[in-house]
Amino acid sequence: MTTINDDEDWLKEDDAPVSLRSNNFWRLLIVDDEPDIHAVTRLALNKMSYKGREIEILSAYSGNEAFEILSKESDIGMILLDVVMETEDAGLILAKRIREELHNDIVRIILRTGQPGQAPEQSVIVNYDINDYKLKTELTSQKMFTTVISSLRAYEGLKTIEANRRGLDKILEAASNLYQLDSLKELASGVLTQIGAILDFGTDGVLCVMESSSAKKDLNPLVIATTGKSTEMLGETSLPSNHPWTPMIRKAFEEKKSLFTNEVDVLLIQASHGHQFAVAFTPLWPLSELECSLLSVFCDRIAAAFDNLHVFNLLKSTQEATVIALADLAESRDATTGGHVRRVCRLTDAIAAELKAADKLPPEADSDFMAFVGIASILHDVGKVGIPDAILLKPGKHTPEERIVMEGHALIGETVLARAAKMVEGANSLSIGAQIAGGHHEHYDGNGYPRRLKGKEIPLAARIVAVVDVFDALLHARPYKQPWPLPDVIAYLKERSGTQFDPDIVWAIINFVETNNPDWIIAEGH
Repeated sequence: MTTINDDEDWLKEDDAPVSLRSNNFWRLLIVDDEPDIHAVTRLALNKMSYKGREIEILSAYSGNEAFEILSKESDIGMILLDVVMETEDAGLILAKRIREELHNDIVRIILRTGQPGQAPEQSVIVNYDINDYKLKTELTSQKMFTTVISSLRAYEGLKTIEANRRGLDKILEAASNLYQLDSLKELASGVLTQIGAILDFGTDGVLCVMESSSAKKDLNPLVIATTGKSTEMLGETSLPSNHPWTPMIRKAFEEKKSLFTNEVDVLLIQASHGHQFAVAFTPLWPLSELECSLLSVFCDRIAAAFDNLHVFNLLKSTQEATVIALADLAESRDATTGGHVRRVCRLTDAIAAELKAADKLPPEADSDFMAFVGIASILHDVGKVGIPDAILLKPGKHTPEERIVMEGHALIGETVLARAAKMVEGANSLSIGAQIAGGHHEHYDGNGYPRRLKGKEIPLAARIVAVVDVFDALLHARPYKQPWPLPDVIAYLKERSGTQFDPDIVWAIINFVETNNPDWIIAEGH
């Protein structure tokens, strides 16, 4: 058997695993119309191995047959190509088609000919992308061995570079996608999915998190995302202490580094805000040095994504707290409204989700709209801070003059919120809140206030809150009324669908209530 031995120093390579996953062979294609050439070549390469992998030889007897094989097989590393076959230049045509039509720049093409005058060496080397030119008479067994090994080494290097490039491309794409996720569980699940994509295999994994600054050593990491067979652990509040992966996960946390073992690989992601994340998975094969390096780069990128999510959630929480404080300020002057604004917030989110599920949202209702419309609805009556107590808190019916003053709260709220929204770029809770404050008393038929807008002229957020606000107000006691039974409230909305209210919104709230029967929409003791 022909093998690489220690005496042949010029053929020595390190023992790092090869990043080729298609099979356990180097694949070589012989393209020649003479069967004897195939037989002789196979005999010369019989049992040859390189880096512990034997050579699998494929045969084609024409340029067209070879092209069909290469179109289907993407892992052929080397071609021994005859020039003269079905035509005098069939081999040259095939070489050109491999590079230009199949866009295969990695396979090593060794042109060999028995008629050198038919394809002059200098002309071929200049005009065709081949890697070597040999006369059939000069390819002795030893020279064949040298040519094959050097070609496979070059092919391996190009495959490594290509795998590195594709891996980095996937990392960049993954990081870009993951930066758009705005919840920890979504981001964690995305990380597991992207690791499987980078390594080109589906993976069973568990992504755990623990607070590095305050976690006690006797506590196991929390399970926040799983894939494959590991999904059964998702319901656990922490990683089971008797799970076979637990010791390695805890060791990765303690030593603050990724670990690669025969049983499980654990990637450690350290975010700067004080959390550590460990991704444990079991690949189908030992990872190569290249794959470990790619995963290290990925971990660095994803650590920044976790930091980005932490900052986003911090800003979001701050914004929500500010909005709630403003709403509480307005509500504090009217203690009878109780938890009205918070119920309006939950209902608004629910109705927006119903409309989205039914494909009844307009194009402008993007992800920002869905993210902010609920919290923005809390501000629908913030303009009441500008209404005198004598009118705002009056238990009886307002006079026409008082009603005009009372209706002014819509424009007051819109003006204040719109001015503040200009300080923040893009859609946000203040800009959507301004639309709601100024438009939630408009009627679908144009008979509302303050501008008598009609139909789709009324902002979508305001149309939603117009229904939600009345729905909640009727269900609960006010100084001037007792709470209505739920069936009467639904009948009232149906009666005014198409006049006071947008029919789609009325449908959505009724569908939500009847489908989910949420207890929180009705006050205690109702």
